[in-house]
Amino acid sequence: MSSNGKDYTYTGHGTNDQGNHYCSRDYGSSGTGYHYSNNDGSYYYNNPNGSTYYNSGTGYSQYTAPNGDTHKSNGSSK
Repeated sequence: MSSNGKDYTYTGHGTNDQGNHYCSRDYGSSGTGYHYSNNDGSYYYNNPNGSTYYNSGTGYSQYTAPNGDTHKSNGSSK
């Protein structure tokens, strides 16, 4: 699946057993990544550099850097 000029190629997508959408990407020599868009409005990204990002959809978010440092926002986590 083409990514229309982006620096990645989609390698898979679908819906898991919980009904949440996922999409995986290949960034070439940089590695792979994926994201989930969940039924409850939350979403999660796993990036090729090892960082992750979670957003609850209700104002809470959490970013974890490749070195493991975690940054959280205010809001309600699910």
